[in-house]
Amino acid sequence: MIEESFIFLPEVSYKTENQIWSQAKNWTSFLNNQNVQGVSPKRKFLYDAQIRKAQKFLSNEDCHALANVFPKREHWRLYNQFKDEAVFLDIETTMSYGSITVIGLYDGKEVKQLVKGFNLDKDLLAKELSRYKLIITFNGASFDLPVIQRYFKNVIPNIPHIDLRGVCTRLGWTGGLKKIEQQIGIARPEELNGMAGGDAVILWDKFMHTQDQEYLDKLLLYNEQDILNLKPLANQSISRLWGKIRNP
Repeated sequence: MIEESFIFLPEVSYKTENQIWSQAKNWTSFLNNQNVQGVSPKRKFLYDAQIRKAQKFLSNEDCHALANVFPKREHWRLYNQFKDEAVFLDIETTMSYGSITVIGLYDGKEVKQLVKGFNLDKDLLAKELSRYKLIITFNGASFDLPVIQRYFKNVIPNIPHIDLRGVCTRLGWTGGLKKIEQQIGIARPEELNGMAGGDAVILWDKFMHTQDQEYLDKLLLYNEQDILNLKPLANQSISRLWGKIRNP
């Protein structure tokens, strides 16, 4: 997907990118093609230099450098290349959104949850996040990441972030994470049916007042499902969006 992308080149729109694809399917074929219709020789020289620079970043598996090259709106194109080094993240908070109760992290194999009063620690979170090249969230640009930054003060490393809400919106998938999951066939355990973010707040409140482990366990299960389901959502939505752009 990355090597087939030309959207990062100056003045290349989706329409122009499609015109390039009709003549060059990827970076290598573009470089090998001396003449690309619609691209002047002077601009072709500039594009070749930009592509070779991006090829070097890709060869070095430098996700951060590639993210700086690609428009932020197109960072989802990095997913296929770096998904094995990505972390899916979701948080739970109190009613005021000022206090984090749970941070869930999933690397595609293992779930880790940092819980207030147990292991919710800035240094631990920083250590965990430093292991990854991508952060994947749903609505994280507006909620999860800003809340974490306010709570822990500059704990999130400078790595690319893909907010799946934006990807889904471009596909016409709206209505929130749970509704989108239902639309595309991602299931949750029966005991979580109908639960939303407000219920997670209530569960924490009940746990704090009663210390009944059952409330905390259900909250952690809810958070776990949020991060587990981000992976199939990313796989489906990014694949669909790529297909939509390649075949408008």
